[in-house]
Amino acid sequence: MFITFEGIEGSGKSTQIRLLHKALLADGHQVVLTREPGGCPVADRIRAVLLDAANREMAPMTELMLYAAARAQHLTEVVRPALQAGKIVLCDRFSDATRAYQAFGRGLNRETVELLNRLACGDCAPDLTVLLDCDTKTGLGRARSRIEANSTGPREERFELESLSFHQRVRDGYLKLAADEPERFVVVEADGTPQEIAGKIFGQVIPRLEQG
Repeated sequence: MFITFEGIEGSGKSTQIRLLHKALLADGHQVVLTREPGGCPVADRIRAVLLDAANREMAPMTELMLYAAARAQHLTEVVRPALQAGKIVLCDRFSDATRAYQAFGRGLNRETVELLNRLACGDCAPDLTVLLDCDTKTGLGRARSRIEANSTGPREERFELESLSFHQRVRDGYLKLAADEPERFVVVEADGTPQEIAGKIFGQVIPRLEQG
């Protein structure tokens, strides 16, 4: 099963996907935890370019194509082999992030975004998508605080430096995507403690795994 986690900056998706990964391993499942952009050496190098604040002048179309390139490599090296081996794949962001950020956020033509997604993904699509939803200002504040607290790793903050209105368009885009595909999306309110939110997610995901 291919499960993706989505949400605006600071929604807690990276924390929650790790908690689900730990729970599924404890339950005896074979699970691969990965992320986008990145997940393999070539895609990680593209990630460094995409998220570096020094590249704020990057054109939206360049951004879109780099995401597609990273995704194509990631699918080839990580996602498809794991699914073919019968493993559960948990991915922190996937093609819905491109729709939300590049189409809704940047304003790129939706058909162009979908074309690049199709070229990168082929027939590989998530079986289930967990959308962590939170107030835009709250999420962005959390994300910026996290970056400031990180004194060792790279400052991946190009998107965190975007305006509040940009992030609101992204959030609205995610909610529109979820409304359009309610059978695939699970929308979870990202308020409460990490354990409380994890409980909501487990309650939605575990029954789907048992059905599959």
